[in-house]
Amino acid sequence: MATLITGGSGALGTELKKKFKDPIAPTHKELEIADKKAVDEFFKKNDIDIVIHAGALTGIRPCEENKQLAWDTNVGGTRNLVEASISSKRPVQFIYVSTACVFDGHSGMYKESSIPYPENFYALTKLLGEHEVNKLPEYLIIRTNFVAKKKWPYPKAFTDRFGTYLFADGVAEGISDVQKANLHGFVHIVGDKKMSIFELAKMTTSDVQPMTIKEYNGPKLTMDMSLDTERWKKYHISDP
Repeated sequence: MATLITGGSGALGTELKKKFKDPIAPTHKELEIADKKAVDEFFKKNDIDIVIHAGALTGIRPCEENKQLAWDTNVGGTRNLVEASISSKRPVQFIYVSTACVFDGHSGMYKESSIPYPENFYALTKLLGEHEVNKLPEYLIIRTNFVAKKKWPYPKAFTDRFGTYLFADGVAEGISDVQKANLHGFVHIVGDKKMSIFELAKMTTSDVQPMTIKEYNGPKLTMDMSLDTERWKKYHISDP
């Protein structure tokens, strides 16, 4: 059974490669998902049974500043993978990694049945990616929010933005669990504690400083990214 992992060099992709046996995890140079012909050829050369699509342009500011690149990668790239899976001679189990940011962030603790309403272009492209995946007869859409288990990359972190965070290894574990359980549709992989981004950052970086949204200048952000689940268990965030 061959598993294709996109975004294999990212924080989540790196952890996913540990959870699935002998995965195919091409670099961006080896497979440009925005290139339909390249994706089709890749599927013809490889007998792919599972697609875990974790590759995306994820930065909120880069997505706002280069909407075409964000669209081509997050929407077009997902469409190319979906269409190649549909055309494949083998049945393909398709797992799409989406985001808590598809919701507006005005209330929090969103369930699988909650109605999405994106606040920014990044989140919009991820939601449209979900709609591309909906074209498959069977699919699994994972919504989650996570960070890499490493030093916080910024000097400050928000005290007034929230999520049910996990580190990337916890999300990879959740995806592996749900894949083995053969669930389909939407599943939220969530932590069992709602916390601020500042609380999250403090777990790996003791000297990180607090800030609020009033100090921020940039594209609109999702303020409460906390997720609940009606379909699966909750995970405890692992120690750094």
